[in-house]
Amino acid sequence: MISEQEKNSRKFDPTKSELEILQVLWEHGPSTVRFVNDRLNEQKDVNYTSTLKLMQIMVEKEILKRDESQMKHIYIVVEEEQKTKNHLLNKFVDSMYKGSAGSLVMQVLGNNQASKEDIKAIKELLNKLDKE
Repeated sequence: MISEQEKNSRKFDPTKSELEILQVLWEHGPSTVRFVNDRLNEQKDVNYTSTLKLMQIMVEKEILKRDESQMKHIYIVVEEEQKTKNHLLNKFVDSMYKGSAGSLVMQVLGNNQASKEDIKAIKELLNKLDKE
């Protein structure tokens, strides 16, 4: 038997393939399976029936909801993008960096992959946080 807490946690733990679908829906808004599948096929070969099945599973997991009021069913993301990303980031920081956001930032900046624009934006954010 699955507890309510485990069920809610799973809702926020989309698989890699589910995240790809979520990215399309976050970028383009409520969409049909055909539209989502077409966008996914711009990056890699994805079978329509696989996308359909995965989106149906996402409805069961309450990650998506389906509007059946029209002939073509429209799929809509249940949770807002930022809430899902915050949850996944917090989970990642907890598991990989023992909850230390600082360790994560130091690793990212230490990899020398941040652009000058990224570093400038980070400095501005740090200055803003320092003033609060």
